[in-house]
Amino acid sequence: MSNVITASGLSLGYENEEVIRNATFSIKKGEFVFITGPSGSGKSTLLKSFYGSLTPDSGSLVVGGLDMIDINKKKLQELRTHLGIVFQDYKLINEWTVEKNVVLPLWISGYSAEVQSTQAKRLLHHVKLSGKEEKYPMELSGGEQQRVGVARALAKNPFLILADEPTGNLDEYSSNVIWDLMENACHQLDTTVVVVTHRIPAVFNITYRHFTIDDNGSVYEVH
Repeated sequence: MSNVITASGLSLGYENEEVIRNATFSIKKGEFVFITGPSGSGKSTLLKSFYGSLTPDSGSLVVGGLDMIDINKKKLQELRTHLGIVFQDYKLINEWTVEKNVVLPLWISGYSAEVQSTQAKRLLHHVKLSGKEEKYPMELSGGEQQRVGVARALAKNPFLILADEPTGNLDEYSSNVIWDLMENACHQLDTTVVVVTHRIPAVFNITYRHFTIDDNGSVYEVH
């Protein structure tokens, strides 16, 4: 299996504060990875570096074969079209319908209206939101909004899904729907999935790897 993410001596931070220190690890294609650690330890910081929202201070970081230190804007935009990102605060467009939010990645890439509609219906069925295509985000519960966010992340069949506390504030039903979707994407489509979370689900149906970050910003794998 080829590496999707490779970090070597990676350090990350903000202004004068170093958050992640000298991290070295790799994540292969088709793996499911949980990243845990205390609040403020740098979990979200590490995840941001994987989609180029934060540039490494030192060391090296390669995502999808691209050097994230020297990556130019055009290459970064291209990389992001092949990623599925699930945000803790959903980041839906409130003025757009559920369907339009889901197909945003397809719309940006110029897919036909027919392809967009077909994919939206399929994904909304998977996230148990069939019939809510014309609703608006503010008409949905938090759990439903997050399920729309997950559907959007899966819209273009990404090679890598990055999720930041995707079930942090959700009810059990929505949490189970989201975990099932991510398990299936990893198991059936060979998608690499990286999830930042405070708590790994008690029941998880596929093999996964577990990285944790300690209070000093060190990243290590839990065996």
